[in-house]
Amino acid sequence: MTRFTIIADENIPNVAQRFAGLGDVTTVNGRKLSSQQLQQADILLVRSVTQVDQHLLAGTPVSFVATATIGTDHLDIDYLEANNIGWASAPGCNANSVVDYVLSAFCRLQGLLELLLADGTVGIVGMGNVGHRLYQRLSNLGIRCIAYDPLIDPKRYPILGDLDAVLKADVICLHAPLTSTGAHPSFHLLDAERLADINPGTVIINAGRGAVIDNKALKELLSQRDDLCSVLDVWEGEPNPDMELLKSVDLASPHIAGYSHDGKLAGTEMIYQASCDFFSQRPDTIAPLETNDHLSLELTEHYNVIAAMREAVLSCYDIAQDDQRFRGSLLHCEPQQRAVEFDRLRKNYPVRRELSRYRIANLNELDAAVITGLKALGFICR
Repeated sequence: MTRFTIIADENIPNVAQRFAGLGDVTTVNGRKLSSQQLQQADILLVRSVTQVDQHLLAGTPVSFVATATIGTDHLDIDYLEANNIGWASAPGCNANSVVDYVLSAFCRLQGLLELLLADGTVGIVGMGNVGHRLYQRLSNLGIRCIAYDPLIDPKRYPILGDLDAVLKADVICLHAPLTSTGAHPSFHLLDAERLADINPGTVIINAGRGAVIDNKALKELLSQRDDLCSVLDVWEGEPNPDMELLKSVDLASPHIAGYSHDGKLAGTEMIYQASCDFFSQRPDTIAPLETNDHLSLELTEHYNVIAAMREAVLSCYDIAQDDQRFRGSLLHCEPQQRAVEFDRLRKNYPVRRELSRYRIANLNELDAAVITGLKALGFICR
């Protein structure tokens, strides 16, 4: 079996173990990766912090690049394909994790879950892996959704419509990939003009790509309107987000919405399989690590559906804890250290399991309506 020289981002979990049969793995800081480090590399494995383009790859023997992320805007795909360099991503690997992030925000923001379960509407921008899974779970909860995605045939999802209609929803969730070319670029899709037309009381959640919102325009808008609520996981200028914008948003985090342990492991497995396929190597038959275990969750609320759902979600993952860590780190360090702190928070992110890994232990004590709600959220109820 051919053995390859592999350079991998140090934040791809279990990468050295999973790729050991394929080659020799060296892990590096993805943010600081240089062309010099790739002079002997056959395979490059990255996350979204590494810009993979001619500047990085020219003059190196790299023949295959894989990113353990859903998004590919950090890959210069035109350059890769023009130079016969294979590439792969991990579509959908952390989609459930991002949906969990959004649901945690719904549970943490006061009164929002009640509004949505009564007669509220969620607008979803981008119906890819994350957007359509969010739609599925919200629909299971009975929450009305409308969506915008000009790249998808409207016949595929009955909720697809125009952007103006989506921006009138009570909650706007952004899950579009970042593009700056083509017929429908998403860069600054929510610019100053569109942001100014957003209805009073609207909640804006961006867990996709920072530059889909004009961050400067959003900062100015939030300084003028205290009726809006905002949740940002992604930022223009990462790893140096605008501190004034950070102070203005209601919930903030350092690009970790998709950072569940399960999503990361799935991403590692997907790029491993893609690497084996590209080089026509037989994959090792070991099972992906830690993907089939379940955790037990016992609820104290037995009858109130909304209270039980809120307790269940926040017991497993509370977005407010990410917000506290993020603000506490970035707002209290020297400006020149903020980028380092941003990356440190991501690298040392606590283990978070997805809602679908939790089995409700005391089902016999719960009202039937509560069990229905928990199932819709993704919990194991059997």
